[in-house]
Parts: sequence; C-alpha cells; structure tokens
Amino acid sequence: MEELGGTKIHSEVSGVADVVGSNDEDCLLQIRKLLSYLPASGLQTPPRTSSVDDPDRLIADMEDLVPEDAKKPYDVRNVIRRLVDSEDFFELKPKWARNLVSGFARLNGRSVGFIANQPMFLAGSLDVDCSDKAARFIRFCDAFNIPIITLVDVPGYLPGTKQERLGIIRHGAKMLYAYAEASVPKITVYLRKGYGGAKQAMCTREMGADQLFVWPGVELAVMGAAGAVGVLYKKEIEQAANPEQTRLEKLDEFTEKFSGPFEAVAKQYAHSAIMPAETRVRLIQALEMLESKQEDRPRKKHGLMPV
Repeated sequence: MEELGGTKIHSEVSGVADVVGSNDEDCLLQIRKLLSYLPASGLQTPPRTSSVDDPDRLIADMEDLVPEDAKKPYDVRNVIRRLVDSEDFFELKPKWARNLVSGFARLNGRSVGFIANQPMFLAGSLDVDCSDKAARFIRFCDAFNIPIITLVDVPGYLPGTKQERLGIIRHGAKMLYAYAEASVPKITVYLRKGYGGAKQAMCTREMGADQLFVWPGVELAVMGAAGAVGVLYKKEIEQAANPEQTRLEKLDEFTEKFSGPFEAVAKQYAHSAIMPAETRVRLIQALEMLESKQEDRPRKKHGLMPV
C-alpha cells in the first residue's frame, strides 16, 4: 500500500501532499499553523499578528549567505528565514520539486507567501514539477489575498528531451498564467541571476510585479555572461595575442553593457537596486505601500489556464 500511494509517494513523487506529520498530534499542529496564515474566507484579508521582530532590522550577514559565484549553490531557505519575522518559515511540499521552494511566513506581522529558486537542486532551474508547484501556490495565495514575494536566482529551464516530452512548455505556461492572473501584491527580488525565458516565469515587471528589486552583481540576460562571450566573441578571443586576457575584457564589457543592477534599473526592468542587508526593510515598506492595492479588470467568466 505504501508503494501504491503512501506518504512517501505523495510527498516526494506525486506532489499531492503539502505537509507530512510525524503522528496525528503533529499533523493537527501543522494544520493549525497553516490556518494561522489564512483568513476565514477568500472575501477577507489575512490576519495580522503583532511582531516582536524589528521591521527596520538590517541583516548584516545576508551577503554571506549567497556566494558571488553564480555557479556555487546555497540553501535559499536560509535567506528566507533571515528575512522573515523570528526566522519562522512554514514550507509546503518540501520534498517534492525541490528546485523550487514555496511556503508561508510573516513580515512585520503580515502573512506572505514566498516562492524561490533553490540552487541546491538542479541549480534552481525550472522544470515540469516545480512549474506545477509554483502555479498551485501562486493561485493559493491569490485565492486568500496573501501577497507573494518571489526570490529569483534562476539559470533557465532544465534542458533535455525528457522535459520536452513531459510538456515543459504547457506546464511552464501554468506558472506564467498564475502570476499574470494573480491580483494580490507581487514583489520580486533578484538575488543573483535571471537567464532566458525562466526569468520571465519568475514574475518580472511584464508579468505584473508591483515592486522589483535587484541586488548588486545581479545578471539579467538571455544567457550567462561567460556563455554569451564565448559565443559572440569566439573568433576574436581565439585570434588574440592573449586569449585569456581578451576573454576577461570582453566578459567585463558584456556584464557592464548588458547586465548588472544599474542596467536593470536604467532599462526599467527593476524599480530599485538595493543592498542585501536592507532587503527585509524594503519588503516591509513595499507591503505597506501595496496594502490597499486593487485591480480593475474586465469582467469575464474565467481565463483559459494551460492545464
């Protein structure tokens, strides 16, 4: 029975289960905690609690949690915990589609939903399962008027024939649709990189982000600077007297011209470049600004979600 449809199957393989309790009592406690983030119905706003955590708290060690090298992994859950009230993060589906993290927390007492790429698994790339995971969570938050905060560090979609045959285009579109459909406040923070079409899937301004912040050193491009330079300047580098020196010069030139936080702000891809230490403060300020957000959309029966 366990292999047919037990706890392990539905929490790690099928993605049906959101949370697994160690026993009946633990299960009830986790249900109670989940409900604490939600309003009584979708017609109400989420409950706000008093917070003992300073809303103006700066996080001096935030830069240490995210390596500068875009290829080095780190646990994004540590970043989330440092941002939220009392480092209390309630993760959903933690063992399924582990290349993306989703869950609830509070910022200055407000309920918020977090979605983040997880570089510890598949380098944080997007695939079929994590697209479904994100789409469901986004719609969950939107149904109960919970603001969505998206932390981005994505190298692209997971390549390969397996993903194509599983329908990554259709499943990936669910995530895009869910973000575009959601009318709750949407705040996006680029931690390190956003490449290719996966960047759009992580709630850019075009997809409806109300506030979009970028950290120093961020790369926003069709592909990574190293890969782009290798393609665009291949002949010039090979024919140079000092190929390595030429490669490094082209790398700096490409990064300055086509990526980086100030380029993102100048081209209006982002609203503001911020320091990692002030991320919590800026998120709380953005939530306060967007508290009365309302969207006036055309009346219709429903959209056509790519299910």
